[in-house]
Amino acid sequence: MTLETSKSNYWHSRAQRVIPGGVSSPVRAFKAVGGTPRYFVSGAGSRVTDVDGNNYVDLVGSWGPMIVGHAHPKVVEKVSAAMSKSFSFGAPHPNESLLAESISQRVSAAERVRFVSSGTEAVMTAVRLARGATGRALIVKFSGCYHGHLDSMLVSAGSGVATLGLPNSPGVTAGQVADTVVLEYNNFDELNELFSERGSEVAAVITEAAAANMGVVPPLDGFNEQIAKLCAMHGALMILDEVMTGFRVSRAGWWGKYGSGWQPDLITMGKVIGGGLPLAAVAGRAEIMDLLAPLGSVYQAGTLSGNPVATSAGLATLELLDQDAYDLLDKRAGEIGDAISGALNGHVVQHSYQVAGNLFSFFLGCSRVTNYAQASTQDQTAFKIFFNSMLDNGVSIPPSAFEAWFVSTAITDSDVETIALAADRAARSVAQALN
Repeated sequence: MTLETSKSNYWHSRAQRVIPGGVSSPVRAFKAVGGTPRYFVSGAGSRVTDVDGNNYVDLVGSWGPMIVGHAHPKVVEKVSAAMSKSFSFGAPHPNESLLAESISQRVSAAERVRFVSSGTEAVMTAVRLARGATGRALIVKFSGCYHGHLDSMLVSAGSGVATLGLPNSPGVTAGQVADTVVLEYNNFDELNELFSERGSEVAAVITEAAAANMGVVPPLDGFNEQIAKLCAMHGALMILDEVMTGFRVSRAGWWGKYGSGWQPDLITMGKVIGGGLPLAAVAGRAEIMDLLAPLGSVYQAGTLSGNPVATSAGLATLELLDQDAYDLLDKRAGEIGDAISGALNGHVVQHSYQVAGNLFSFFLGCSRVTNYAQASTQDQTAFKIFFNSMLDNGVSIPPSAFEAWFVSTAITDSDVETIALAADRAARSVAQALN
């Protein structure tokens, strides 16, 4: 079955005349999977509807923020109330303090919180803070981890860069490359060697709490803890990127659930804390965060940072995320992941089903994946077939083999059945193509 897409075709043609590639973020263009990007016009609960009237179970969730589903009545109510009083003041307001307090109460490592408008800005601020605090320049990251599109973080990045097969960081200066060291993710030996040889130069090590931009690749036992230990030993800072995992895998994020015995110096947050509106944050130890202006000399500013509408959406979303909600998210993620893996197994399609909290993804044609080099060996042609079949059968999944899949509390038993049926058909299509 092929869905009607004439109106999406029209809008994409129109968009390409005025927007580069017709999209405002590269993965949306469907370059890796072919076909027409769907132009969505509405969402309610677990479902989204495109301009042609096609309805889909949504496993993208705006790449994570729609954790309680689309247009949740409580979130809509709080946002509408905030908007009725003004969209933005460019000045302090109560919601900003209330959301910062909620974050600090949930995450003890977040002694101070500074709001920005995107995950990229949060990482940019964290990196600048680390350099300001240590007086050092060198930043260490891991191949395949994506931390936004600031220059130094596009050296061997994952996600959209991997999806499009772009060369490493065109437009990034040689100086930025020289100040960035890229190690293999989950490789203890490389990490230890780097600190042994250049520990005194390192300003910070940045890592995704659980890698989710090369597909889902959780850290090996002790890997994040070793980063924290080495940073502390050598006077460097650990930046834990929880833009995806923060408030998604637990009420205190990845570190709150799995961080026993170690603590990051800085944490970047986004997605869920804005409830679907542009909002992110950098948080961490008070003595480091207080280096930010106006208390300190590390400068950061933003006209719309912490605006009243986005913070109201974040507050409403966090209020809905009690333990019952997290139990439901874990349950739905397990049901859906098991159903899809079962369908692939049933049609003898080799794959690795990988999980980090309630984030998950599938690497077709692979055994277990622990780093970007292994993720890059997956069968992207098979994924293209799988993706388009899922879409034609009413399930919207990420249009890239290098992305995490997201569930919401709005997913129903009926949705799980729809996903399972679609997965069986998609797995059959992949098996037929491979044979």
